Amino acid sequence: MSEMPNEGETVLARLRAAAEPHAARALGVADLGALAARRPDALAMVPDGYTRAVVAGVRLSAAAVETVEDRPTPLYFHHYRQANYQLDRLAFALADELQEAGYRALAIPASQIVARDPMRGHVSHRLLGRFAGLGHIGRSGLLVHPRYGARMRYVSVLTDAPLPAAVPFEGDCGDCRACLTPCPASAIGERIEDFDLDACYRKLTEFTRIPFVGQHICGVCVKTCAGNGA
Repeated sequence: MSEMPNEGETVLARLRAAAEPHAARALGVADLGALAARRPDALAMVPDGYTRAVVAGVRLSAAAVETVEDRPTPLYFHHYRQANYQLDRLAFALADELQEAGYRALAIPASQIVARDPMRGHVSHRLLGRFAGLGHIGRSGLLVHPRYGARMRYVSVLTDAPLPAAVPFEGDCGDCRACLTPCPASAIGERIEDFDLDACYRKLTEFTRIPFVGQHICGVCVKTCAGNGA
């Protein structure tokens, strides 16, 4: 006889079902304890009592990404904004499902800056995504999905549900350096540790002056990292 699924597996199955109508292309669970052991600073703004993060991602439109040259375009900005809206709706649905199952659930906005020096959000969806087994952190600092590359955006929901957690993704960019030369800020180096966040942020601030963009976005490194299924 096959074993009956435990509570965590049952809830995870419900979450995957809830994510489907929102075009989620990736969903995984990160163990916050494992992350805290290796990067305690990453959870500095996370309230106590949460043990897991459900991380989900949607794929960016290849056609919209391809409009980017050496800077973001108004069309890419619109698509980027709609992707964030889709992610926040997805997170709302996942959090509601967890709450309905009797657990705490805190949806973290897909794109909300809470500090500027250095620039940061409540949590790093990219880092949580790596611990949720969804991909590796590339030279660009982006989460690189094995199939979709960096052409994804992510959102996270913190919870105390006993969900089965993934093993953190172990991998790297190998010989690929496609994002180095096109970077308009020259912020990307050979190693992840070489990424110059200050240079990137200065260039993003410059891009906010592009008519009909007005936001700290770029898209150049996203465009160069298409994966094999984008």
